Amino acid sequence: MIYQVLTAENKLFDRLKPCHYTRRIKSHFLSYGVKYDFSRIFAIERKGEKIGLISVFNSTMIVSDMRGITFNDDEIEELAAFIMMNKPCSVELDPIYSDRIAPLLSELYKPDLRTEFAFCPRGELPDLDVDETPSLDDVFAILRESFPTLAQSYELWITDTSHRVRRGLSQSFLMRDDAGENNCSTATIQYIIDKKALIGHVATLPEYRGQFYARRLLYWIGERLTNDGFEVRLFARPHRVSYYEEIGFAAIKHDKVFELIENKA
Repeated sequence: MIYQVLTAENKLFDRLKPCHYTRRIKSHFLSYGVKYDFSRIFAIERKGEKIGLISVFNSTMIVSDMRGITFNDDEIEELAAFIMMNKPCSVELDPIYSDRIAPLLSELYKPDLRTEFAFCPRGELPDLDVDETPSLDDVFAILRESFPTLAQSYELWITDTSHRVRRGLSQSFLMRDDAGENNCSTATIQYIIDKKALIGHVATLPEYRGQFYARRLLYWIGERLTNDGFEVRLFARPHRVSYYEEIGFAAIKHDKVFELIENKA
């Protein structure tokens, strides 16, 4: 049984398995609670007991199960029906369920393989000109050059990012060029949850690409956050393994994100 959660406390989310999907769900709950239409939480229930949670945040759906629980076939079928009914643009869930749910979603969704990377610190923080509390407008000025979809969603991005930054759940970084004259590269922490920090939205202005600014910024962020006691992670496509290994990241696991097939939305 799947139903919307209208009231919730932190302890409910602490029952979820410790993993990326749980941290994503927690970040949505800690940011917005359960009272907004764009950020809804649903429970998966078995015999009166909550066995998993689903976060529907804008056009993304995240699924995580409780500690000691594995969804059975009936629950996978119900979850697939729930996904097909809501038609989010993307769905993330534990890879142990990917092969079981893929055939049930194949009419509308295609699985996209990705790799999770963990930063391996060397204990050397380079001397770079990095702003740790930048103007978010300056950050967006770089992001819009690399993310066409984001470029059309300024108000949504600035509202959500500033909201999370104020609550200590996110942070943006802005790097200046070697001459110290212009902003050139940026990265944003998508969540800071349970001593884990997930890097996302990495971008460099076109005129500075190929000069290793993003590489240096990512390494700097890894060392900086490690010094503060955080484990630093990021996700990327498998063909980028060598790129991130050169920076100081190691591939630790793979999963599949189910993406809505555009012409069937």
